[in-house]
Amino acid sequence: MNDQITKVSQTAVGFLVAGVLAVVFGTVLTFVGPIIIDDQIVKNTVIDPNNDMSYTMWKDIPVPFYMSVYFFNVLNPKEILTGEKPMVEQRGPYVYRKRCQKDNITFHPNDTVSYREYRQYYFEPSMSAGNESDVVTIPNMLVLGAAVMMETLPYAFRLMISATFKTFNEGPFLTKTVEELMWGYDSKLVDFLNKYLPGMLPSSGKFGLFAEFNNSNTGLFTIFTGQDDIRKVHKVDSWNGLTELSYWRTPQANMINGTAGQMWPPFMTKESTLPFYSPDACRSLELVYQRPGEFKGVPLYRYVAPKTMFANGIDYPPNEGFCPCRKSGLLNVSSCRHNSPVFISHPHFFNADLSLLDTVLGLNPNEDEHGLFIDIHPQTGVPLNVSIRLQLNLLMKRVSGITETGKISEVVMPMIWFEERGNIDGPVLTTFHTNLVVLPTVMEYMQYGFIALGLVTVVIAVLVHRRLKVQPQKTARQFVCLLSNCTQHVADLLESERLC
Repeated sequence: MNDQITKVSQTAVGFLVAGVLAVVFGTVLTFVGPIIIDDQIVKNTVIDPNNDMSYTMWKDIPVPFYMSVYFFNVLNPKEILTGEKPMVEQRGPYVYRKRCQKDNITFHPNDTVSYREYRQYYFEPSMSAGNESDVVTIPNMLVLGAAVMMETLPYAFRLMISATFKTFNEGPFLTKTVEELMWGYDSKLVDFLNKYLPGMLPSSGKFGLFAEFNNSNTGLFTIFTGQDDIRKVHKVDSWNGLTELSYWRTPQANMINGTAGQMWPPFMTKESTLPFYSPDACRSLELVYQRPGEFKGVPLYRYVAPKTMFANGIDYPPNEGFCPCRKSGLLNVSSCRHNSPVFISHPHFFNADLSLLDTVLGLNPNEDEHGLFIDIHPQTGVPLNVSIRLQLNLLMKRVSGITETGKISEVVMPMIWFEERGNIDGPVLTTFHTNLVVLPTVMEYMQYGFIALGLVTVVIAVLVHRRLKVQPQKTARQFVCLLSNCTQHVADLLESERLC
C-alpha cells in the first residue's frame, strides 16, 4: 500500500508539472500566436515572385470583374433646344467582363516594381438588360462640347465652326447603338479634325465614350514592394515617371497619394483611410471608414466616399485646387480631357448639391444603388468586395454663333454612369478563409484550451496531494480507480474505432 501511495504521489506531481507546462504553453501561445500570424501576413503581402499565391493574385487578378454601363436616354431632344429641362430615362445595365493583366513588370533595387496594366472588355449578354444593338439618344459631345470650348473665340470663327457641323451633318444629339457609343463610330467630322487639327480629339480612330479604354493600359505605375517597409507596400512611387501631376492649381491637388487602387498595406484600423490614385479621374481620391461587416465569413471594414470628395472649393476649401468649380458634387476634369467641358460625379448626382437635380428630370439618387464602396480585409489590406460607381456629365449651354445649341439652358447633363464591381470567390476565397479566419480561430481556441486544461490538471493534482496527507490509503485507492476507469474507457473507444 505504501508503494501505491508513493506512485500516486508521484503521478500527482507529474500532473502538477504537466498542468503548469500546459498553462505556460497556452500563455506563451497567446503572445506568440498573433506574432506568427502577423509574420505570415507580412511574408504573403510583400510583392515577391517567390510568393506564388500572393504574387499571382497581384499580377493577374484571379476574380472576375464586371463593368455595368447605364445610359441616360434623352426623351425630349427637340424641347431641350427650345430651353426646356432635359428629361432622361435610365437604360441598362449593359454588362462587360473586364480582364486585367499586368505586363512589363520590372523590379528595381530601391524595393519598387514598375508595370503597365492592360484592360480588355467583353460583352456579357446574359447579365445585361439589353443588347449592344439597342439604340440610345445622348448629347453629341463633338458638337455641344466643342461649342462650350469655342465660346470665347471670335464670333466669325464660331459661325465657321457651326457651318462645319452642318457640312458633316452633325447635330446636337446622337442616336446610335450602344456598341457605337461605347467603342466608337465612323464620323467624317472626326476624320476631318484628325487630319487638319491633330491632337484635338483623344483618339485618332473612331469616336466613342470608351474607345480609348478597351485594349489599353492605365499608364506606367511604379509602386513599393514592401520589402523594406510593409507599411509602404502597394503605395505609388511614380506614375508615368511623375511624382506629382500638373493638371490642377495647387501642390496638394497635384499630389499622387496612396496605392494604385487594387490593394492596400496590411494591419488597417478604423482610423485608416483608403487613398489611391486614379488615372481615369486624373487625381488622387480617398475613401473613409464606414462600418465593420462580414463577407462570406471573412471579417471586413467598409470604406465609402466622403461627401467632400467632389465638393467645391467653397463648401470644402481643400478642394479649391480642383477648381474652376461649379456646384458641389461635380469634379471638373476638363484640364486632363483636352479641355472638353466634362464633369465626373456620383450616379444620379448622389451626394451632390440638390439644385443639380432640379435641372434634369428623371434622376433618383440613393446610396444603395449609387454610392461607391470597397470592403477590405483589415489584416491584409486585400479587397473582398468592390463597387466603384461614377457618372460622366457634359456641360451644355447656348453659344451664340453656333446655331446647333439653339436656346439650350445651361445645364450639366448626365450622359452615362458605370459601375465596376468584383468580389473574391471560389478557391481564392476558400484559401483566404482557411488561412486568415479558420487557422487563427483554431489557434485562439488552442491557447485558451491549453490554459484551461492546465489549470484543471493543476487543481486536481493539488487536491490529490492534499488528500494524500489526510487520508493516504483511501485517496490512493480512489485515484487508482479513477485512472483505471479512464484507461479502460480509452481502450474501449479505441477498440470500437478498430471494429468500425
